Amino acid sequence: MNATAAGLYAIAISVSASAAEVPLLGIPGDALYQDELSGVPAGWTVGKGKWGTVNGALCGAELAEDHHGAVLRKALPMSDVIIEFEVKLDGARGASLSINDAHGHLARLAVAPGALRVTKDDHDKDGPDQPVVFGALKADIQPGVWTAVRLEIVGDTMLGRAGGAVAVGLHEQLRTPKTNLGLTVAGQTASFRRLRVWTATPNPSWETVKASLPRGEPLTPPARRVGASR
Repeated sequence: MNATAAGLYAIAISVSASAAEVPLLGIPGDALYQDELSGVPAGWTVGKGKWGTVNGALCGAELAEDHHGAVLRKALPMSDVIIEFEVKLDGARGASLSINDAHGHLARLAVAPGALRVTKDDHDKDGPDQPVVFGALKADIQPGVWTAVRLEIVGDTMLGRAGGAVAVGLHEQLRTPKTNLGLTVAGQTASFRRLRVWTATPNPSWETVKASLPRGEPLTPPARRVGASR
């Protein structure tokens, strides 16, 4: 599916309730994984950067010698999925939730002060595939303040929400089985807590929910790439 046919749109919502309380794209099913993220959990792999515990939460920071953002990953086979957590930017330029499949980067929700960006990632690096931006929106994300984040992938549709903004897009590659998730930090530092992952089934009321959501406000000028550490 090309970008023209991808059916992209961006919406904003003030609802801050969890997936279990207010279904959006998907209905949560079985719990796949959960952790309070009070430090680096067992079974996670540090790819880049420095990761540890600050004030009872998982904290990541970029290291200059890496020439790359901080990356922490967890192997977790997923298909249709809902993921929630909280993030706090304490000086970091941005942070992201990255979803991979067996071939590489698949999708990403990135936050920065005042901004949310939701994308289908470049899937083949030097090949013909290109990233597709589902939304680059103004969002109420402030340094030093915990922000609830939610990402849903159901079939060929992806929804990302943070700071009162929601972006939604469609792409056939999103149907691919997912193999792992990652947390990334660009700069120093960002903290994470209260990670929850569920299986998902399509919300039968999604079209009604979608129609009720107002459009978000795009970033102007066009957004710089926020929280883009891979």
